[in-house]
Amino acid sequence: MVHPKAGTLSEEKIDLEILRKNFFEPKGDISKVKFGTSGHRGSLGQGFCAKHAEAIAQAVATLHKEEGLLGKILVGGDTRLMSKTTAEICAQVLSANGLKVVLPSIAVPTPVFSFEILSGRVCAALNGTASHNPPQDMGLKYNPSNGGPASSVLTKKIEELANYYLENPQKIQKISLEEARKKGLVEDCDIITPYVKALGKKINFDIIGKSSLKVAITPLGGASLPFYKEIIKRYKLKNVELVLSEQNPDFHFIPLDHDGKIRMDPSSVYPMKPLIELAKNGDYDFVGASDPDGDRFGCVTRKGGLIAPNHALCVMLDYMARKSSKEAPKKVGRTLGTTMLMDKIAKNYGLGIEEVNVGFKYFVDGLLNKELLMAGEESAGMSITDWVTEKDGILAVCLLLEIMCFTGQDIAGLYEQLTALYGKSYYTRVDSPAQPEIKEKFKNLKAENFAELKTFAGQEILHVRDTDGIKIYLKDSWLLARASGTENIIKLYAETFKSQEYLDTLISSGKELFAL
Repeated sequence: MVHPKAGTLSEEKIDLEILRKNFFEPKGDISKVKFGTSGHRGSLGQGFCAKHAEAIAQAVATLHKEEGLLGKILVGGDTRLMSKTTAEICAQVLSANGLKVVLPSIAVPTPVFSFEILSGRVCAALNGTASHNPPQDMGLKYNPSNGGPASSVLTKKIEELANYYLENPQKIQKISLEEARKKGLVEDCDIITPYVKALGKKINFDIIGKSSLKVAITPLGGASLPFYKEIIKRYKLKNVELVLSEQNPDFHFIPLDHDGKIRMDPSSVYPMKPLIELAKNGDYDFVGASDPDGDRFGCVTRKGGLIAPNHALCVMLDYMARKSSKEAPKKVGRTLGTTMLMDKIAKNYGLGIEEVNVGFKYFVDGLLNKELLMAGEESAGMSITDWVTEKDGILAVCLLLEIMCFTGQDIAGLYEQLTALYGKSYYTRVDSPAQPEIKEKFKNLKAENFAELKTFAGQEILHVRDTDGIKIYLKDSWLLARASGTENIIKLYAETFKSQEYLDTLISSGKELFAL
């Protein structure tokens, strides 16, 4: 159901003072620390508060001391209401434990945390963000020495320690920032120049600067703003303008999403409405966007409107494969719910496909060891070989812009050329409400539960995978059913190269099979 006000600006003002008070004085019992696919998240108050920040920071400090990890830890966050405060709390706890902290004075995009770790300037990071979630939400995630999202094994250790400290707050160590700075335990640093300079070795900014395309980029009120400014300045991109560059923690300038909430999702048509209109009206040929923490991308073109992440990933993969050297990695990574068209493109270039569970953490080893040419997920996350091991929305926006400038063609047109070669993909995702107990039962389903099922949606079942939900493979089609890690819903993903009608059949058959 589409909210009646979807795509319009909110008429209600978010009370920031109440949210700030909730952070320091949550009402009722607060939730336990629970790391999902990317950190602990929750609504300001019971879901995420100062106590959560203190407990998680102390857990990380304990872990580092036990394992002898005494290098600097980068602490920061995006432009959310309590991101800076959360970072400062973490810095106070870490420094009280004798650990050195880098605490930038500006907001830090998620890919920059990864970049700083892989560059060797810090050994780990604590990142205060809730990605593109509503402004009322907050979160905290940990990046270890590999620069990527922490593994499930590591996050389980942090969870256990953090929940112990929630129950025993007297064991949390904490000093003032002033004292920490006097002791030389907290410092600032330039996080913009190194990242932007290195990005110039991955993106051909000369081609972009010489292009006649009219270009706009927006950070959607997020941490990417000063990075885009530096990119435009350093590489003399006179044809690139910044739009919707206001920074305000209530994100009032973002139109409502499908459910009537403010959600800074660059892949959703509702919050991207102003940018779609800019391109449609002919003001710009290309509009790039990244979410508040800069790890997801959005792309709007004059001819194609809002480009689906799956389509953009295919265009980026084809471009990367075409220009890659013989020494380049021979595999491509994608998550379970990402388009199978990537498989067809990869095969054409002699590349293998590594299909992983949902979550960018499953790409970390492949990217770190330079085994993956590119890694992507349908929720608008991607990275490339010899770069960061986190999703990088800034890189993606710049790469898509390079592709348009290099080819002289619209991203939508390039995708149509790929479908002409490999077949047209029909893809969708449908969310169905599910109570926690239903979700728990669903998570326990195994492939063996479907051993007697030989056909599905009128086709022979080739394989059933149960590593993350249940995925049913058919000839040129598939269906994936998985429980959300953060919401009370079961997600049904489906794709086919047959027809729109058969896609509808896949979804209806999936709902019947899983009683949704």
